[in-house]
Amino acid sequence: MIIAKVMGTAVATAKHAALSSTKILIICPANIDGDISGDPLLAVDLVGSGPGELVMVSRGSSARLATDYKNSPVDAAIVGILDSLQYEDKIHFRKE
Repeated sequence: MIIAKVMGTAVATAKHAALSSTKILIICPANIDGDISGDPLLAVDLVGSGPGELVMVSRGSSARLATDYKNSPVDAAIVGILDSLQYEDKIHFRKE
């Protein structure tokens, strides 16, 4: 899993049937402090997250399995919304 920040939404009226009821968000990988550290990508939202939130993202075959549809074309899935990140006894992020 990676840490990512939700940057916005993507709308696709024509898409694979396995994605028909999914919300697709634009995310950017982030570091432990919540600062963007990579290029944007699309991810299906499985937990109801929204813009500005720091999330946990599963990638590759794990993302596909998280959708409960084995043949889904998903490469990235948001599987959690982070409330805080503590590393080496220091809190790096806390949701406000």
